[in-house]
Amino acid sequence: MNQKTRHAWLVFVALGIGLALLPFLIDAGLGRSWVRILDLALLYVMLALGLNIVVGYAGLLDLGYIAFYAVGAYCYALLASPMFGLHLPFWALLPLGAAVAGLFGVMLGTPTLRLRGDYLAIVTLGFGEIIRIFLNNLNAPINITNGPQGVNQIDPVTIAGMSLGKTQVIFGVTFSSPHLYYYLFLILTLGVIFVSMRLQDSRIGRAWAAIREDEVAAEAMGINVRNIKLLAFAMGASFGGLAGGLFAGFQGFISPESFNLMESIMILCMIVLGGMGNIPGVILGAVLLTVLPEALRYVGDLQRAWIGHVVVDPSDLRMLLFGFALILMMLFRPAGLLPSRQRKRELGAQGAIAEQEQASVYDAKR
Repeated sequence: MNQKTRHAWLVFVALGIGLALLPFLIDAGLGRSWVRILDLALLYVMLALGLNIVVGYAGLLDLGYIAFYAVGAYCYALLASPMFGLHLPFWALLPLGAAVAGLFGVMLGTPTLRLRGDYLAIVTLGFGEIIRIFLNNLNAPINITNGPQGVNQIDPVTIAGMSLGKTQVIFGVTFSSPHLYYYLFLILTLGVIFVSMRLQDSRIGRAWAAIREDEVAAEAMGINVRNIKLLAFAMGASFGGLAGGLFAGFQGFISPESFNLMESIMILCMIVLGGMGNIPGVILGAVLLTVLPEALRYVGDLQRAWIGHVVVDPSDLRMLLFGFALILMMLFRPAGLLPSRQRKRELGAQGAIAEQEQASVYDAKR
């Protein structure tokens, strides 16, 4: 084993130990509520990686991605709660939610195959709102989703007879519910990352990249654009359905208000902020946009400590700073915090072309 390989393995082992100890360190330093935030960050990483397949790999702008999250969550909630009296096991519900969400992805992709750009974005936005409104109104004449009241008393995730909704003692170590969910989410997130990496380097991933760059040229080269697009929608939606099922088991309660348009926009912002098409960038963007809004809640306490009263409401200030950060990103880091090499080259080439055009116009005027 050479020195470079040894160094890589040491980094890998250190990262694994750090991820294993992370919830205990956060619990000791910031409190258990921040462990729950860490759990939600892992869920958003899964969602962002799923949307990255559609937007980052295939170049299809999807503003209704949260609908697949809702489909997975309601599949789990309706079949693991007193709503229908069914309490199916966790290992059956998660694949079912992912499969149903993937089917909905194909249903969305089929009528939008000829749409591009803004038109595709508007249609997907409408699809996301239709799903939310259906979930909100399917309580009459037959009560299916319990309408705006949502579904409660959802069964927690249970593995080998051990409920993750309760504190457990394993090998003499006490694990609270957020800690247990953290390890489950971490394992599944690593699985989603592995699948995303394999897809990116596969023939399918290269076909998605070809469609993203030039759909007409890709079709002329023999790529089945229709099937490849539908596969992108289905794969991205299945990741969303997987995360939705985990969210329902983790929260124990869901309602249509958890799946509004703002959630879709936030997931898209995670991809743009981190680096579209780049897996490490997407992970970074998801973690930042999950953790920072929660950290900004303490702005109110700081205002009381420094001024004596709250001048700007923390919720308003959070959105103000969030919007300001996005503007700065688009101005100074348009490719994201960790851009993919290809996208960085593309933006660099576009900038060089723009400079040449400006110079040619200036020379013509002279």
